[in-house]
Amino acid sequence: MPEPLLIARNPDPDSSLPFIVRIPLGAGIVLRTRETWPRTAKVYCHRHDAAWPDDPDIVETIELRSISRRGPAIDIEADRTREARSQFVLTRARGREMIFWQTARVAKAARPNVDLPTARAGGLEHLEIVVDTRERYAWKFTHQQATTTKRALPVGDYASFVDDMLVAVVERKSLEDLANSLTSGRLAYRLADLAGMPRASVVVEDRYSSIFKLGHVRPALVADMLGECQVRWPSVPIVFAENRKLAQEWTFRFLGAAVREHLMGEEAHRLLPED
Repeated sequence: MPEPLLIARNPDPDSSLPFIVRIPLGAGIVLRTRETWPRTAKVYCHRHDAAWPDDPDIVETIELRSISRRGPAIDIEADRTREARSQFVLTRARGREMIFWQTARVAKAARPNVDLPTARAGGLEHLEIVVDTRERYAWKFTHQQATTTKRALPVGDYASFVDDMLVAVVERKSLEDLANSLTSGRLAYRLADLAGMPRASVVVEDRYSSIFKLGHVRPALVADMLGECQVRWPSVPIVFAENRKLAQEWTFRFLGAAVREHLMGEEAHRLLPED
């Protein structure tokens, strides 16, 4: 039998993550966490800067049947009948380590069981989506009826053009990137640039409710700053698309609609009577 999973109160009273957990793998992995188990949603975790305390204030001792590591995931099985299986996912996003604690049930809830349509965007026969050359791990739009090309964009990550005219642009954000760019002030400058485009939007690969589960920053601050940004730049909506798959689909539909609207405007202008 492996050592138990230990959960204790965080000895740092100023931390927004009130618990620490010791994963009995190798010499032991110590994380700060908001919850004692991922019961309703993924739990954000962070590396604990200090070692496991000599005299921890133990909240819960979870005996384990098994623990194993598969790539970025650490799977644990508790020695109990309910809430037995969970998983720590240690990965990286935009150069930062990201750690989440989840169960199969909450992971499935984060992936809505929907079948995306295959119809063309805006009824267009063909849609070419331009991907900014600085965009890492870019969306491929393989499910959608679109092709992609790369070129440097003045702002944003994805765009649609008619001839050489930019008609719409989308800035893509993960939840963590959104929170960081809001609190650092970078998003304000980016929204000002996006507002100068014919049509623009920011799409977030997560739910709005996930803001209030952030552990490394005060959720109310992020929510307030998000509201302020929408008031200052109402022409640039910030859309929460629930996950990466739906964010990609929304971007495809938005860019297709922008191209169709532009072409309809050109056609209407052509049919106007001359003075």
